[in-house]
Amino acid sequence: MTVGLIPGSFDPFHNGHLEVVERAALIFDEIVVAAIRNPQKNEPLFDLEERREMIAESCAHLPSVRIVSISTLLVNVARDVNATAIVKGLRAVSDFESELQMAQMNRSLSGVETLFIPTSSHHSFIASRLLREVARYGGNVEMFVPAPVAVRLRARFGTERP
Repeated sequence: MTVGLIPGSFDPFHNGHLEVVERAALIFDEIVVAAIRNPQKNEPLFDLEERREMIAESCAHLPSVRIVSISTLLVNVARDVNATAIVKGLRAVSDFESELQMAQMNRSLSGVETLFIPTSSHHSFIASRLLREVARYGGNVEMFVPAPVAVRLRARFGTERP
């Protein structure tokens, strides 16, 4: 059985993330989406449990997907879930440089390969950081996030529409 591990902070999970999960689900028998607490990023908008729930609701149509939350090295999770490969989405060439370094480090530590899936052009500009900022100031981000995420953003910021 092949297992693709898709890690990320997913704060919030957006349509670019969903596209990568859906495309990876066509390649692997099972997809494990790992919501990670990233200590290098600022205070998260949503805690790990909220992110796990949003991802699960957004991916409910994909029976081969399961969601985990982690606060450890990715290679430990890859070992624990028997990952065949780590899957990372790429939006632009600028993503590739840092992702390549992480892929090389992960392979050196664990032997697990990384598969890069480029997002389609209509998702390539979407970034969680931008969505948080737009939603925080009352902008509408509904077209960029799955419906369960839009509901939580509205609740978080007290807006009619995110």
